[in-house]
Amino acid sequence: MKERLANLAQALRLPDVRKRLLFVMAAFAVYVACAHVPLPGIDKEALENFFRGSGMGFANMLNKFAGGSLQRFSVLALGIMPYINASIIFQLLGIAVPALEELQKEGEYGKKKIAQWTKYLTVALALMQAGGVIAMFQSQGIFIGGFAIRIFDIVMMTAGCMFLYWLGEQITDKGIGQGISLLIFVGIMTSMPEDVALTIQLWKGGQIQILNILFLMAIFLAVIYLVVMVQQAQRKIPVQYAKRVRGHRVYGGTSSFLPLRVNAAGVIPIIFAVSILMFPGTIIQFLRSEKIVGAIASTGIPEASVWNVFFYIQMWSEPGRSVVASILYFLLVIVFTYFYTTVTFNPERIAEDLQKNGGSVPGIRPGHATRDHLDRILYRITLAGAIFLGFIAVIQYYVGPITKVTTFSLVGGTSLLIVVGVALDTMQQIEAQLLMREYKGFLD
Repeated sequence: MKERLANLAQALRLPDVRKRLLFVMAAFAVYVACAHVPLPGIDKEALENFFRGSGMGFANMLNKFAGGSLQRFSVLALGIMPYINASIIFQLLGIAVPALEELQKEGEYGKKKIAQWTKYLTVALALMQAGGVIAMFQSQGIFIGGFAIRIFDIVMMTAGCMFLYWLGEQITDKGIGQGISLLIFVGIMTSMPEDVALTIQLWKGGQIQILNILFLMAIFLAVIYLVVMVQQAQRKIPVQYAKRVRGHRVYGGTSSFLPLRVNAAGVIPIIFAVSILMFPGTIIQFLRSEKIVGAIASTGIPEASVWNVFFYIQMWSEPGRSVVASILYFLLVIVFTYFYTTVTFNPERIAEDLQKNGGSVPGIRPGHATRDHLDRILYRITLAGAIFLGFIAVIQYYVGPITKVTTFSLVGGTSLLIVVGVALDTMQQIEAQLLMREYKGFLD
């Protein structure tokens, strides 16, 4: 630890590295400041009661990614989620649409064109999501503004999302690390001081014991260790390149490896799974009113049966609230892990590229045999990654009841995966900055 602190101090002595780190810190400060700029037309007491109670699963998830901005109904209430959704959509379209796939192969021009279209789609999604948030709050009696205030809030939330996108680009260009990922990271981490303070307050009040806190910390550290191990784990497929003679020179004849990550899908399967699972419950939350239930009951269906159906749909769509919902969530994560890994990793294309470049897997014939070999290995290691993601996704709903400490939210799920992943990536980039200047890095 002493050596690593000394390395960090050495990095801060480098003017350009220090300048980049300070820029990142300044960008974080701007983000936190903007996250506290409120928008009009909201009943603050009703909003606090909504999030203090059970609220909606989707709203709580969106609020977590936005760093609590949705709970404050600030200009950054949407966070950066519309851009993430737009990026995922174009990533999937790049596989399904041949023209877009060809554009991705056109180098810098293709990347700029797709980035431009992603911005346009981000604006459209932000407008729709902002309108949906206000409609959700209005249905709960939280939004009390008129039509003009509604339009103003939608425009301001969309502008806040695009400002975060611009700020993320500035961090990528002038700071260290991937800007969008770092903004999500700081948004999630902003809730940690409040969670720690509330936990200490409950401990001093005698509501929880020190053993409960120690048990929680043990689980927290164990989950972090597991996340780091699985995120870094990969299967190395040996590749041998044949010798080729061009003119008077001999090329190839080298050995390399093809890395297949155990968790190649990242956090996207969890986002897909929780969005689909919580969608029915979110719709039911909009329909839970006396007028709608009365209208359904007028068709001859008993009113008590309508309320029971609404109750069970909500219970089965919220992981942790019922065993059925948790099992469905776990299975959906596994399914989407296989789906996303399949659409993003193409064994046939990799086998073709290896064959074109004179590469082959030892003991496996080039072409279709190599494709089948890679497909079998990918299927096996993806199963381990999928089970890992399912475990991480579900554990966050049961750590609180097990440890009896329900104030600390950063234990499992998407949040912890993002925090650990971004921390590892940023450390590696700082490591690269040090190694370029022949200094010893953190990971040595």
